[in-house]
Amino acid sequence: MTSKEMRSNPLFMRNQFASEGKWGFPIIKKQKLDISNIELISCSDVSRKDTKNLHKGVHFFVDDYRFESIYNHPQKSLEKYRKYRFLLSPDYSLYADMEPWRQIESIGKSRWVGAKWQEEGMIVIPTVSWGLSRSFEFCFDGIQKNSIVALGMIGCKQNKKNFLKGYFQMLSKIEPEAIICLGKPFPEMKENIIYIDYVKSRKVER
Repeated sequence: MTSKEMRSNPLFMRNQFASEGKWGFPIIKKQKLDISNIELISCSDVSRKDTKNLHKGVHFFVDDYRFESIYNHPQKSLEKYRKYRFLLSPDYSLYADMEPWRQIESIGKSRWVGAKWQEEGMIVIPTVSWGLSRSFEFCFDGIQKNSIVALGMIGCKQNKKNFLKGYFQMLSKIEPEAIICLGKPFPEMKENIIYIDYVKSRKVER
Protein backbone atom coordinates (compact mmCIF):
# COMPACT_ATOMS: atom_id res chain seq x y z
CA MET A 1 0.00 0.00 0.00
CA THR A 2 1.38 3.42 -0.96
CA SER A 3 1.54 6.32 1.54
CA LYS A 4 -1.26 8.06 -0.37
CA GLU A 5 -3.48 4.98 -0.15
CA MET A 6 -2.74 4.65 3.56
CA ARG A 7 -3.73 8.28 4.22
CA SER A 8 -7.03 7.79 2.37
CA ASN A 9 -7.85 4.58 4.25
CA PRO A 10 -10.18 5.37 7.20
CA LEU A 11 -8.82 2.41 9.18
CA PHE A 12 -5.32 3.88 8.92
CA MET A 13 -6.46 7.32 10.06
CA ARG A 14 -7.94 6.25 13.40
CA ASN A 15 -5.78 8.67 15.36
CA GLN A 16 -6.33 11.82 13.32
CA PHE A 17 -8.44 13.70 15.91
CA ALA A 18 -7.54 15.69 19.00
CA SER A 19 -7.57 13.37 22.00
CA GLU A 20 -7.40 13.35 25.78
CA GLY A 21 -6.96 11.11 28.78
CA LYS A 22 -4.74 8.16 29.55
CA TRP A 23 -6.14 6.17 26.62
CA GLY A 24 -6.11 8.97 24.09
CA PHE A 25 -9.80 8.88 23.18
CA PRO A 26 -10.80 11.26 20.37
CA ILE A 27 -12.72 14.28 21.65
CA ILE A 28 -16.34 14.84 20.70
CA LYS A 29 -16.64 18.62 20.78
CA LYS A 30 -19.42 20.50 22.53
CA GLN A 31 -22.01 21.65 19.99
CA LYS A 32 -25.13 23.80 20.14
CA LEU A 33 -28.52 22.15 19.73
CA ASP A 34 -32.01 23.54 20.29
CA ILE A 35 -33.33 21.17 22.96
CA SER A 36 -36.83 22.62 23.13
CA ASN A 37 -38.25 19.99 20.77
CA ILE A 38 -36.23 16.78 20.69
CA GLU A 39 -37.34 13.63 18.88
CA LEU A 40 -35.30 10.52 18.18
CA ILE A 41 -35.35 7.70 15.65
CA SER A 42 -33.52 4.41 16.09
CA CYS A 43 -30.66 3.68 13.71
CA SER A 44 -32.50 0.43 12.97
CA ASP A 45 -35.36 2.46 11.46
CA VAL A 46 -33.20 4.78 9.36
CA SER A 47 -33.64 4.48 5.61
CA ARG A 48 -31.84 6.05 2.69
CA LYS A 49 -35.27 6.82 1.22
CA ASP A 50 -36.61 8.43 4.41
CA THR A 51 -37.94 11.97 3.96
CA LYS A 52 -40.41 12.20 6.87
CA ASN A 53 -38.18 11.79 9.93
CA LEU A 54 -35.30 14.10 9.05
CA HIS A 55 -36.19 16.51 11.88
CA LYS A 56 -35.19 13.83 14.39
CA GLY A 57 -31.90 12.78 15.91
CA VAL A 58 -30.63 9.23 15.44
CA HIS A 59 -29.94 7.03 18.47
CA PHE A 60 -27.97 3.78 18.67
CA PHE A 61 -29.47 2.17 21.76
CA VAL A 62 -29.86 -1.18 20.00
CA ASP A 63 -27.73 -4.31 19.66
CA ASP A 64 -24.19 -3.54 18.54
CA TYR A 65 -24.33 -5.73 15.45
CA ARG A 66 -26.92 -3.39 13.94
CA PHE A 67 -24.39 -0.55 13.65
CA GLU A 68 -20.94 -2.15 13.78
CA SER A 69 -20.34 -1.11 10.16
CA ILE A 70 -20.27 2.60 11.02
CA TYR A 71 -16.88 2.04 12.62
CA ASN A 72 -15.54 -0.59 10.25
CA HIS A 73 -16.72 1.26 7.10
CA PRO A 74 -17.34 4.85 8.22
CA GLN A 75 -17.50 6.44 4.78
CA LYS A 76 -20.33 4.17 3.67
CA SER A 77 -22.57 5.32 6.53
CA LEU A 78 -22.20 9.05 5.92
CA GLU A 79 -24.87 9.36 3.23
CA LYS A 80 -27.31 7.32 5.30
CA TYR A 81 -27.06 9.45 8.44
CA ARG A 82 -25.99 12.96 7.47
CA LYS A 83 -29.50 14.05 6.42
CA TYR A 84 -30.90 13.77 9.95
CA ARG A 85 -31.00 16.72 12.35
CA PHE A 86 -28.34 15.33 14.69
CA LEU A 87 -26.74 12.06 15.75
CA LEU A 88 -26.02 10.50 19.11
CA SER A 89 -22.61 8.85 19.14
CA PRO A 90 -22.99 5.05 18.95
CA ASP A 91 -23.67 3.16 22.16
CA TYR A 92 -21.21 0.27 21.96
CA SER A 93 -21.83 -2.18 24.79
CA LEU A 94 -20.20 -1.51 28.16
CA TYR A 95 -21.44 -4.43 30.24
CA ALA A 96 -20.35 -4.52 33.87
CA ASP A 97 -18.78 -7.98 33.48
CA MET A 98 -16.73 -7.05 30.40
CA GLU A 99 -12.96 -7.12 30.72
CA PRO A 100 -11.57 -3.55 30.97
CA TRP A 101 -9.83 -3.73 27.58
CA ARG A 102 -13.16 -4.40 25.88
CA GLN A 103 -14.85 -1.53 27.71
CA ILE A 104 -12.00 0.79 26.70
CA GLU A 105 -12.36 -0.40 23.11
CA SER A 106 -16.11 0.34 23.15
CA ILE A 107 -15.58 3.87 24.46
CA GLY A 108 -12.79 4.53 21.97
CA LYS A 109 -14.88 3.40 19.02
CA SER A 110 -17.83 5.55 20.10
CA ARG A 111 -15.67 8.66 20.50
CA TRP A 112 -13.89 8.07 17.19
CA VAL A 113 -17.13 7.75 15.24
CA GLY A 114 -18.52 10.89 16.92
CA ALA A 115 -15.39 12.88 16.09
CA LYS A 116 -15.49 11.59 12.52
CA TRP A 117 -19.10 12.68 12.07
CA GLN A 118 -18.32 16.12 13.46
CA GLU A 119 -15.45 16.45 11.01
CA GLU A 120 -17.99 15.72 8.27
CA GLY A 121 -20.14 18.63 9.44
CA MET A 122 -22.78 16.76 11.43
CA ILE A 123 -24.14 17.73 14.85
CA VAL A 124 -23.15 15.00 17.29
CA ILE A 125 -24.31 14.58 20.88
CA PRO A 126 -22.00 12.25 22.83
CA THR A 127 -23.57 9.18 24.36
CA VAL A 128 -22.23 8.49 27.82
CA SER A 129 -22.23 5.07 29.46
CA TRP A 130 -20.36 3.28 32.22
CA GLY A 131 -19.86 -0.04 33.92
CA LEU A 132 -18.71 -0.62 37.48
CA SER A 133 -16.56 1.88 39.39
CA ARG A 134 -13.37 0.74 37.68
CA SER A 135 -14.70 2.13 34.38
CA PHE A 136 -14.92 5.66 35.83
CA GLU A 137 -11.19 6.00 35.13
CA PHE A 138 -11.87 6.29 31.41
CA CYS A 139 -15.58 6.22 30.49
CA PHE A 140 -16.12 9.99 30.71
CA ASP A 141 -13.01 10.95 28.72
CA GLY A 142 -13.38 12.49 25.27
CA ILE A 143 -16.48 14.52 26.18
CA GLN A 144 -16.05 18.22 26.76
CA LYS A 145 -17.36 19.88 29.92
CA ASN A 146 -20.86 21.38 29.77
CA SER A 147 -21.77 19.39 26.66
CA ILE A 148 -25.27 18.15 26.01
CA VAL A 149 -25.02 14.38 26.50
CA ALA A 150 -27.27 11.37 25.94
CA LEU A 151 -27.81 8.20 27.91
CA GLY A 152 -30.04 5.16 27.68
CA MET A 153 -32.00 3.59 30.53
CA ILE A 154 -32.50 0.22 28.85
CA GLY A 155 -31.30 -2.50 31.19
CA CYS A 156 -30.44 -0.08 34.02
CA LYS A 157 -33.45 -0.86 36.21
CA GLN A 158 -31.91 -4.12 37.46
CA ASN A 159 -28.88 -2.37 38.95
CA LYS A 160 -30.12 1.01 40.09
CA LYS A 161 -27.46 1.51 42.77
CA ASN A 162 -24.50 1.09 40.43
CA PHE A 163 -26.21 3.07 37.68
CA LEU A 164 -26.80 6.08 39.95
CA LYS A 165 -23.24 5.89 41.24
CA GLY A 166 -22.00 6.30 37.68
CA TYR A 167 -24.64 8.93 36.92
CA PHE A 168 -23.52 11.22 39.74
CA GLN A 169 -19.88 10.63 38.80
CA MET A 170 -20.78 11.71 35.25
CA LEU A 171 -22.42 14.89 36.55
CA SER A 172 -19.29 15.74 38.50
CA LYS A 173 -16.92 14.99 35.61
CA ILE A 174 -18.81 16.49 32.65
CA GLU A 175 -21.27 18.96 34.25
CA PRO A 176 -23.62 18.52 31.27
CA GLU A 177 -25.76 21.36 29.97
CA ALA A 178 -28.62 18.90 29.43
CA ILE A 179 -29.15 15.13 29.32
CA ILE A 180 -31.17 13.47 26.57
CA CYS A 181 -32.50 10.39 28.36
CA LEU A 182 -33.95 7.54 26.30
CA GLY A 183 -36.18 5.69 28.74
CA LYS A 184 -37.78 6.83 31.97
CA PRO A 185 -35.21 8.33 34.36
CA PHE A 186 -34.97 7.45 38.04
CA PRO A 187 -36.51 10.06 40.41
CA GLU A 188 -33.02 10.77 41.80
CA MET A 189 -31.86 12.12 38.42
CA LYS A 190 -32.63 15.78 39.13
CA GLU A 191 -30.64 17.58 36.44
CA ASN A 192 -31.88 19.05 33.12
CA ILE A 193 -33.33 15.79 31.82
CA ILE A 194 -34.98 15.57 28.40
CA TYR A 195 -37.02 12.39 28.62
CA ILE A 196 -37.62 10.47 25.37
CA ASP A 197 -39.96 7.49 25.38
CA TYR A 198 -38.17 4.51 23.82
CA VAL A 199 -41.31 3.05 22.28
CA LYS A 200 -42.12 6.35 20.58
CA SER A 201 -38.59 6.49 19.17
CA ARG A 202 -39.37 3.27 17.29
CA LYS A 203 -42.58 4.64 15.77
CA VAL A 204 -41.57 6.33 12.53
CA GLU A 205 -43.45 7.98 9.73
CA ARG A 206 -43.33 6.15 6.41
